Amino acid sequence: MSRRDLFGSLCAMVFLVNLARVLFAPLVQPAAAEFEVSAASLGVVTSAAWLGSAAPRLPTGYLLTRVPRHHVVAATGASLVASSLFTAVAGSVAHLAVGAFLMGLASGSYFIAANPLVSELFPDRVGSAIGIHGMSSQVAAVAAPLAVSAVLLVGDWRLMFYVVAAAAAAATLALVWAARRTTLPDAGTADRSILAAGRAQWPIILTGIAIIGAAGFLWNGLFNLYGDYLEVAKNIDPGTGRLLLSAMFAAGVPAFFLTGRLADRLPNVPLLLGIVGSFVACVLALTAVEGILAVAAVSLVLGYVIHSLFPAIDTYMLSSLPDQHRASAYALFSASMMVVQALGSGTIGTVVAGGTSYDATFRVLALVVGGVVTALFGLYRAGRLPSGGVPGETPTPAESLD
Repeated sequence: MSRRDLFGSLCAMVFLVNLARVLFAPLVQPAAAEFEVSAASLGVVTSAAWLGSAAPRLPTGYLLTRVPRHHVVAATGASLVASSLFTAVAGSVAHLAVGAFLMGLASGSYFIAANPLVSELFPDRVGSAIGIHGMSSQVAAVAAPLAVSAVLLVGDWRLMFYVVAAAAAAATLALVWAARRTTLPDAGTADRSILAAGRAQWPIILTGIAIIGAAGFLWNGLFNLYGDYLEVAKNIDPGTGRLLLSAMFAAGVPAFFLTGRLADRLPNVPLLLGIVGSFVACVLALTAVEGILAVAAVSLVLGYVIHSLFPAIDTYMLSSLPDQHRASAYALFSASMMVVQALGSGTIGTVVAGGTSYDATFRVLALVVGGVVTALFGLYRAGRLPSGGVPGETPTPAESLD
């Protein structure tokens, strides 16, 4: 069995683990109605999913210095099955938040183990491989609002978690079968110390966190509370809001694929700063426009732009880090930036529940992100930022994705 077959199994698994993170956004309104609380107050539940995704990243990085990557990936599948079943029987907001956290744990561990594995399966096409893998993840984000709408036609929101549990069980078995029949790369065998990786690679780790942290914080709050934002600020009904959220995520599907390829060919830092700057402009435009057509148009552009950031930042990190530090240094980067991102929806939900408008909150945060981009651009022009891997370089021959 070729590496492409294992890669196919990873693409199926990433669909489900990302679904576990983004599923809570379209479920906010129906769950809030059952628990008789405001939708904004359930921002803590969506934050719990992302905090869960952040929490295991350092421990998983340590685990990867002792355990093969594909074993960790399989364990995350089993964890997703159990946590989905636990969440399905939630009887309170607190129980739902704990379930969201546990489902986030599975996704966080997966990405730390799987992303380095993907980059090592195809070291000559890191951006393209990460882009396709990320595109599979993004399809889950597109499907989540539509799947919730479909489930609500035949049952309540809890049914969605039973569906996730069953699919995760099947995907985990398929991945284990594929891994047993594939000759796996040994690129990470020398990676044995997170501390050593952190000391050696701290400039690029901090640069990656600075590039994605503030933008991720704003994006996390925006998409998790998008439905409520459209209803409160734009007078758009929840059903239409879910469709627009799905469309915004759909715009990210080609973004992963195309930007992954661009990241193999263009200098990564200017590409990243251009993407974040464009995201700031899109958020400001979203707060300014009125009417469903204008909101839809801006949301589509915003969705494409922000989802371009993720394959670009992963390519920047994974193509730059040497074999002996890749998984550990990536874990340090990923854990740190995820903590920042995870606080977005809870913080914004609390601010809005306290009386500040959504538009005012999003505008202030967009200006803060713009300030970070400006500072980073100055450092880049001064030669103070790591440039990352050289586009077009091929570390070793590898099986082609094509």
